[in-house]
Amino acid sequence: MPRPDAVDPNKTSGGAQDSLPRGSGDSTSPTPMMRVAELWRYPVKSLAGEPLQAAQVSAGGIEGDRLVQVYSGRGRVITARTHPALLGLRGTLSPGGEPLVDGHPWASPEAVAAIARAAGSDARLQHADSPERFDVLPLLVATDGAVAALGVDRRRLRPNLVIAGVPGLAEQTWPGRELVIGDVRIGIAKVRQRCVMTTYDPDTQVQDLSVLRRIVHEFGGTMALDCYVVTGGRLAVGDPVVLR
Repeated sequence: MPRPDAVDPNKTSGGAQDSLPRGSGDSTSPTPMMRVAELWRYPVKSLAGEPLQAAQVSAGGIEGDRLVQVYSGRGRVITARTHPALLGLRGTLSPGGEPLVDGHPWASPEAVAAIARAAGSDARLQHADSPERFDVLPLLVATDGAVAALGVDRRRLRPNLVIAGVPGLAEQTWPGRELVIGDVRIGIAKVRQRCVMTTYDPDTQVQDLSVLRRIVHEFGGTMALDCYVVTGGRLAVGDPVVLR
């Protein structure tokens, strides 16, 4: 498959202050009001992600997502939960589908050195293809209403999809239902229990523990949706979304 076009993360929509259209998300509505506002993948787990204009999805999630992980010298997975400097590195895919770290092939000396600086001298990158490379399920879906309610940069949630046109905290009632986006069907398993990753600024990696405290005290500790792919296909920014 040809690689979907990546876009500048600073030009994507869906930030907490964006004014996006609201819709009921009711499948009985004659015209779907919800739409795909953003698509993201993270070719290297725990590094900054790559915004896309379009993507193929399958049972393994978005094509090219979490292909490589960081490991310690003892063989344990290292994430930004304990090494937030990893968030300062950007993971992307080359036109040929090779994971890159700040533009360098993941096995190159430049990438190896960058990972060592961020995660320790014994840290190394390793290809990952098992389901365990995902923290929970292959897709994380965020909604603009919940992001606006939280009032922080949506990148703190590390979503694969951001859905626009969702009123308030409507996502909290969605588990057990499906999102239909063209030929693609996405099952909604549960609302995601959030962790310390949300406390790190995506650009500066400065920690703000009040973000997680607010999620716990005001939103029951959850935000965004753990999802799986029922029927795969192509997704694109702007695609209408129907909740069934």
